[in-house]
Amino acid sequence: MEYRIKTTKAQEFIDITNIIQEEVRKNKTDNGIVVVFVPHTTAGITINENADPDVIFDILSGLNKVFPEHNGYRHAEGNSHAHIKASLMGSSVTVIIENGELKLGTWQGVYFCEFDGPRTRKIDIKII
Repeated sequence: MEYRIKTTKAQEFIDITNIIQEEVRKNKTDNGIVVVFVPHTTAGITINENADPDVIFDILSGLNKVFPEHNGYRHAEGNSHAHIKASLMGSSVTVIIENGELKLGTWQGVYFCEFDGPRTRKIDIKII
């Protein structure tokens, strides 16, 4: 299933856990896995804490300190920092489905990671 994500900032994390869980429920999947894939080179996906928004702030802040927007990169589009950050986050996550629920830790959520926005992006969800 393909979903569209509309980002509103140059860089942001969007919690997409509920989108994925709803897809699991719609498909009436009790047990299996779900793969979420981001088909973009300047966006990624990750699993991290979704209880305290300061964690996301700190992750973005840390990434920007290590990979600032302007750092003498050679890529002509000027978004090399976004490519690097997307590569570090990765383009997919796999989550176990158990008893119809995503088997995430108490504080975990799945995040779409925008590094070159704002844009309209896609995520692909595949339940196995």
